[in-house]
Amino acid sequence: MTEILLPVVFLSLLIWVGLLTLWGQFWRTDQQLNVTETQLEKVPSVCAIVPARNEADLLPKTLRSLLCQNYPGSFTIFLVDDQSTDRTAEVAQQTAQALYKNQQLHVITSQPLPAGWSGKLWAIEQGINKAIATLKPDYLLLTDADIEHDLANLHQLVTKAEQEDLELVSLMVRLRCENFWEKLLIPAFVFFFQKLYPFRWVNDPKKSTAAAAGGCILIRTATLKRIGGMQVIRQALIDDCALAHVVKSGFTESQDSGDRTKLQRNTTSSPYPSSKIWLGLSFSTHSLRPYSSLSTIWDMVARTAFTQLNYSPLLLIGTLVAMILVYIVPPLGFIVGALTENWLVALTGLSAWLLMSLAYLPIIRFYRCPVWFAFSLPIIALLYNLMTLDSALLYWQGRGGAWKGRVYKA
Repeated sequence: MTEILLPVVFLSLLIWVGLLTLWGQFWRTDQQLNVTETQLEKVPSVCAIVPARNEADLLPKTLRSLLCQNYPGSFTIFLVDDQSTDRTAEVAQQTAQALYKNQQLHVITSQPLPAGWSGKLWAIEQGINKAIATLKPDYLLLTDADIEHDLANLHQLVTKAEQEDLELVSLMVRLRCENFWEKLLIPAFVFFFQKLYPFRWVNDPKKSTAAAAGGCILIRTATLKRIGGMQVIRQALIDDCALAHVVKSGFTESQDSGDRTKLQRNTTSSPYPSSKIWLGLSFSTHSLRPYSSLSTIWDMVARTAFTQLNYSPLLLIGTLVAMILVYIVPPLGFIVGALTENWLVALTGLSAWLLMSLAYLPIIRFYRCPVWFAFSLPIIALLYNLMTLDSALLYWQGRGGAWKGRVYKA
């Protein structure tokens, strides 16, 4: 068995060496929103679009954080009540009234969900249309109703966009990480996202990699108009990355001979994408969404994991095998090698496990978890493998993409 295991463990070690040296330094946490405090020549106007479905419990904190932003320019909030069955709209109005900022908040009642749209994107579309029709803002802030913003967050986002001429700025806000399951699985969720979309590559205009985090996206209104609005990604479940891809790729809306809307890539002399975007981590702006048990995190991952694989059985098999090879084989090789006294297998497996843990350590520190959690990636990978498999099974059963009482199909 050890003769078969040695080349497999060695391959895993080579993969980790390659990831750490060639894959965009994905493990680092240095891509954060640190901007120089400078006076902008012109302070752009901003409208925030907040889709809210049954968020009455969180709005007193999250909406308050938006209403209290220290942004010096015009800032208006459009909250779209997405057919909530609780007191979402009422609580939103009460929160604004308590701060004497009724004029800054507009509550919109969402229209019935049309065919071909996801619920969140349809709510955002209605908010955007209302904001553009009434105020014509320079920027749109797309943010979730569970996000508590640092008071300087909007000012920093706009300053970042203006100083670096960015068309889209997004923050991977700090997810809640308090109980055992959150500490075990939430940092890994961010780690896997960083590995899939290395932030340095996302922020490099010479790279085609594009991603965003839907909880906090600042986008130029002109850019959104150029690509045709949210309609171009209206069916996307992973809407944040889909939006970032369209923006960074330099697509523009056009009409074909049949007067049908389509996207066309900008053709310029530059071999690189024509639009600059930025994605980074935030410690001060965070999500209040609780993940109180394994099942809540499981449902979050299973909702879109198979979507990320384009609903492909081959990609599913390849992903499961790759996860086993990269994350589970190293400790398995170490244990089997030690038990059989094959020290070459044991040392190779241990080396790969240590490299894996070293890569995971920065995000563990970022989330202020115990250092020993850095060695837990193998068991975490096993759980995420099972979640991904469950995501595929749910899709094949016609129950995939469930979120807040709705089920979305590809």
